[in-house]
Amino acid sequence: MQTLSQIRELLAARDLRPKHRFGQNFLHDHNQLRKLVAAADAQPGELILEVGPGTGTLTETLLEAGSEVIACEVDPDMAGIIAEHVAPRFADRLTLIQTDCLSTKHELAPALTARLTRRPFKLVANLPYQIASPLISSLLIDYAAPNCSDPCTGLFITVQREAAERIVSGPRTREYGVLSVLCQTFAEVDTIARLSPGCFWPAPKVDSAMIAIRPRPNPAIADRRAFAAFLQRLFGQRRKQLGSTFGRGQPWPDGIQPTQRPEELSVGKVGALFAAVDGESTPNA
Repeated sequence: MQTLSQIRELLAARDLRPKHRFGQNFLHDHNQLRKLVAAADAQPGELILEVGPGTGTLTETLLEAGSEVIACEVDPDMAGIIAEHVAPRFADRLTLIQTDCLSTKHELAPALTARLTRRPFKLVANLPYQIASPLISSLLIDYAAPNCSDPCTGLFITVQREAAERIVSGPRTREYGVLSVLCQTFAEVDTIARLSPGCFWPAPKVDSAMIAIRPRPNPAIADRRAFAAFLQRLFGQRRKQLGSTFGRGQPWPDGIQPTQRPEELSVGKVGALFAAVDGESTPNA
């Protein structure tokens, strides 16, 4: 497992510095890295997707646990470091892909989808902040549904505190919104640890958190894409009353009033409203 001194040396040898545009804050606290790998329960032979591996500190830890790793790195300089310092020791279990993990805001890059075929995998990553929400959403919508041929069985990630709060927050809070309801509808969400800025280099200006997102085997909502579009419509007008968004004349589910606002609804109530508006069988509220 790379130390902070080794990470600095790897960059200095190439006259490189962490790039803010790629969200490069390297997690170097070994205790926290071990917590993440332990929570993911990375097993020998298991397939792990890592996005934003940087110099390969977490990558090495996962490989040393015996897992197979697909490491997706957008920065060619960081990909070069992994190719030189990590890949030769784990050539049979490491696939390095140098690309943006997302081709659009809602879809994984083709280079990744070509590798994630008919085999379960987990996401284990110290995620760059700017891709956290779209990547989580994409995996939960397209790769965590029951009977998926290449299912994502868990997301074990480090994100900035703001993103973590959006995922775990409840009704009547400022953070509660699309990502909160999407994650809590389709998964069980737990906080693994809270991380201070000093766990990273360079130190970010905010705290971070490790979270585990474990997909539910039988969520109440069947059409995930329709539900995601509904959430965008619902929370895109979060200060409007529900009746103004959906019309006041329709039948309203029990416990929901047209005078309420989106942020007042529990996750279950949002599902019930979706069922009423889109015609799905009504989930438990």
